[in-house]
Amino acid sequence: MLSPARHRAVRRVTVALAVSAALLTAGCGPSGGTGAHPAATASSPEGFPVTVDNCGVRTTYDRPPSRVVTIHQHPAELMLALGLKDRMVGTAFPDSAVLPELRKDFEAIPELAEREPSFEKILDSEPDLVYGGYGSAFTEKEGRSREAFADAGIDTHLNREYCGEKRVTMADTYAEVRTIGRIFGVPDRAERLVADLKDRVGEAASAVEGEPDVPVFVYDSGDKSAFTAGGKGLGTDLIRLAGGENVFADLDEVFGDVSWEQVVERRPEVIAVYDYAGSGSVERKKEFLLAQPALADVPAVRNKRFVVLPLTATLVGIRSAYAVDGLARGLHPESFR
Repeated sequence: MLSPARHRAVRRVTVALAVSAALLTAGCGPSGGTGAHPAATASSPEGFPVTVDNCGVRTTYDRPPSRVVTIHQHPAELMLALGLKDRMVGTAFPDSAVLPELRKDFEAIPELAEREPSFEKILDSEPDLVYGGYGSAFTEKEGRSREAFADAGIDTHLNREYCGEKRVTMADTYAEVRTIGRIFGVPDRAERLVADLKDRVGEAASAVEGEPDVPVFVYDSGDKSAFTAGGKGLGTDLIRLAGGENVFADLDEVFGDVSWEQVVERRPEVIAVYDYAGSGSVERKKEFLLAQPALADVPAVRNKRFVVLPLTATLVGIRSAYAVDGLARGLHPESFR
């Protein structure tokens, strides 16, 4: 027997198919895979339909989504920053302290799970869109593939950092904000937010302009090997804008493992420690690095130069602009006196 949530999802798909069949019978013509049906367009709000190509999935929105579940914190914060709290029916997997100005709104939204919620748990919220931050939001082996949601009549959107197509930069952050603004029919809000983020980045970058680049090693986690930020992720561009250079920018991944011998060879002068729930405290990470005899002569370890960043701040989302400022102050403190 189908659960109530799955029954509702199947019923939505059945109704949608019936409506499509009726329209075709009436001779309106097929909608195709790249645009809205003419009948839907006639009743759509201003600016719609909107078609978005996202990580190989094309979706046409006839109207703004009204019941959204976000998986991972950075999509939730982006939506809240765009004033879309009233469209959110669930969040999941908070991994850092929420920005103070967003905390009250964030806490008002039901938390579906400490990590990624099950497919059934998401269906219980009856969303019309699921917005994921990491690729794990739509893991097929756990029944949360984008195809599974599509079969249930639910649209999906994945943060572009995990499309795996190219190296990600701050330009992708601005593009993500604008895309979400289009999907929800608030492009003006999106442009204002982009302008604010650009101002934040510009102020920090200007403060360190002309300073020599500081070699930076990102320490996410790991003991036998180091789990670090590679060149494909946004972290490398954040370091560049802040007046530094990721010593593992040549690692062709968003994140990946490297040996401690490689860390020693590349002699970073600063270590950026990523802080998030479930990875151990920042103090324990620092203690581990300082206690390794093999790292004793690494300049960053010898001089105890650490910069701490919430993991959420290093991803495509509104926090990335804040991260540039925090990094710049840690790499070039003399520029901010």
